Amino acid sequence: METIANSVPKLVKDKVKPQQREIEFGVMTARNKVRKRNEFIFKLICRVVTLFAVSTLGVLFFHIFREGIAWINWDFLTHFPSRFPAKAGLKSALYGSVWILFLTAAIAVPLGVATAFYLEEYASKNKITKWIQINIANLAGMPSIVYGLLGLTVFVRFFNLDRSIWAGAMTLSLVILPIIVIASQESIKAIPMSIREGAYALGARKWQVVTMQLLPAASPGIMTGVILALSRAIGESAPLIMIGALSFIAFVPEGPSDPFTVLPVQIFNWAGRPQADFHGIAGAGIIVLLGVLFGFNLLALFIRQKFQRYKL
Repeated sequence: METIANSVPKLVKDKVKPQQREIEFGVMTARNKVRKRNEFIFKLICRVVTLFAVSTLGVLFFHIFREGIAWINWDFLTHFPSRFPAKAGLKSALYGSVWILFLTAAIAVPLGVATAFYLEEYASKNKITKWIQINIANLAGMPSIVYGLLGLTVFVRFFNLDRSIWAGAMTLSLVILPIIVIASQESIKAIPMSIREGAYALGARKWQVVTMQLLPAASPGIMTGVILALSRAIGESAPLIMIGALSFIAFVPEGPSDPFTVLPVQIFNWAGRPQADFHGIAGAGIIVLLGVLFGFNLLALFIRQKFQRYKL
């Protein structure tokens, strides 16, 4: 009797289990349908937004090329700016951009790479370094006009550098320094720990590990970050306008203490003119600037693919 009584609940449970499983399966199926529907809607929204952004960019490119391609020739690259559209050129702006880019790289690259190696390999992990990391990340996203105000106050007025290439290069160095630090840190973090351990096992010292192992291994990522940062620097106009970069220069700078202009400032000047021909010249300047930027990005891609030492 006890055996029969004990077997009754088991039979009831066996009958209930298939029903529960069917209910659970139906709930899971309904949830999967909801998830698939939400996923489809999300993908559709992403595609529409992407298509809208690409279409807008395409329209802008088409308008720029239509207005400016007819003005691009050798005289446009070798003539100084002029109040006559047919005689206007980019020579002084090109030379000024080269000066600014060279000095900016000479100032920002060593400081940025050294800072990244110190924070990753030498600095102890505490609240101070964490606070420094947070501030570096915040500085990387700060509007460039803020750096222009800082450069105007510190470099132009306090150090009395006036409207010189030195002031412009130091201001742009502040703009791209956080980007170089972050890119260098990520490249250093990506190096396998076994590289460090192997070097230490062979008797290498800290500075030998950093200079002979970590720096060569991180070079592709560092160079990519540097080139992308310089690409941003060459396209900046707001901080240079704030420190007083001239918009009309009919001479080539001969030294870092001379006044200067750059491609974005010259394009800004032409775009603000009322004559329609100057708008076409501004489009031609934009095409030249885009060509330089695309060249920098292709160079960054080539360096990463060519000099990758460790396949992670």
